Amino acid sequence: MSRFLIPLFVLTLGMTQSLFANSPGETIVESEQVLSELMAIPGKQIPHRLLDEAQGIAIIPNVIKIGFVAGARRGHGLVMVKDHDGEWSLPQFVTLTGGSVGWQAGIQGTDVVLVFTTRKSVEGLLKGKFTVGVDASVSAGPVGREAAAGTDATLRSEILSYSRSRGLFVGVSLDGTALEIDHDAHAFYYGTPSGALPKRVPGAAAELRHFLAELTPKHTTPVVTEERPAPVVSPRLIEALRRSLVRNSDQLQTILSPEWKPYLALPKEIDEPGHYPSAESLTLVLSRFTHINSSPDYRRLAQRPEFQNTYEQLREYEHAVASARPVLQLPPPPKHSQKD
Repeated sequence: MSRFLIPLFVLTLGMTQSLFANSPGETIVESEQVLSELMAIPGKQIPHRLLDEAQGIAIIPNVIKIGFVAGARRGHGLVMVKDHDGEWSLPQFVTLTGGSVGWQAGIQGTDVVLVFTTRKSVEGLLKGKFTVGVDASVSAGPVGREAAAGTDATLRSEILSYSRSRGLFVGVSLDGTALEIDHDAHAFYYGTPSGALPKRVPGAAAELRHFLAELTPKHTTPVVTEERPAPVVSPRLIEALRRSLVRNSDQLQTILSPEWKPYLALPKEIDEPGHYPSAESLTLVLSRFTHINSSPDYRRLAQRPEFQNTYEQLREYEHAVASARPVLQLPPPPKHSQKD
C-alpha cells in the first residue's frame, strides 16, 4: 500500500490548498476574529501576562487536516512580533504545512494560535522556514486570566500552542509542522517586499495591531495618587463575547421545551452587533439563570454544558457591557455645611 501514500498525500494537500486558501485581507479579518473570540472565552483565554511577556504571536485560522489513509495539514495565517521597545509589528503572512500517515478520515478545521516566548524562536521563524518541535520546543499553553506557566514542560517551551477545533478530530498536534513566511502575500498586501517599509498599510492590518496592543498594555510601576476608574473593556472583546454568547444560547435553546425557551431567552438586542441591551433586561435574564443554577429542583438542566456555557458567557458579557456604558467622571460632590 505504501506506493499509494505519496500520490494520495499530494492529492489531499492540493485539495486543501485549492479549496481553503484565503486572500491576505480575509486572513487578517479572520485572524482578528479568532484572537478576539479566544480572549473572550471565560476561563479558557490566553493569560494576559503571557501575552504581555510574549515575543511574538502567530494566528492561523482554519487549519485544514484532510485525509483518509494519508493526512495533510495546511493553513494560511500571520505572525506579529514585538520590537525591543515592546511595540507590535504589522502582521506578516505565513503558511503552515505538515503531513502525517495513519488511519484517519474526515476534514478538520482548527484555529491555531502560537505564542512565542523567546526572541530566538521568533527570529528563527522570520529567517524563513521554521519547523515546530524541531527548531523550537512546543507545548500546550495554560489558560485563564491569572494562569501562570506552572509546569516544567511549559517553562521550557519556546512556543505555547492554543487551538479551537471543529470537525471530526479532537485537538491538534503541531510537532513537525512547518511555518514559512509568505513573501508573495506580503508583497501583494503591502506593495513592498518583506522587510521593507510598506507602501500602504490597509486599515485591517492597523486595526489588528492596535487590538493586540490593547491586549498587551505595557506594564510599568504606577504611582498611586488617587483611585482610578476600572479600564473600559474593548469593543472588539464585547463583540466577540456577544457572538460567543449567541452561539451558546442557540445550543441551549435546542434542548429546551417550548415553555422554557422564552424563560431563558436572551434580550433581542443581543442579536444585533453594536447594540447593547438595557441593564434591566440583562439583570432579569441573568437572575433567571442564577436561580436555575442554584436550585436543586433544576439540577438536571443546570448540569448540562449548554446551560453552564451560556450562563458563564452571560455573566462575562453583562460585566463587559456594564464597564462599557458611559459614566460621568466627576470630582467628589460638594460638602454641605449646616448652614446649607
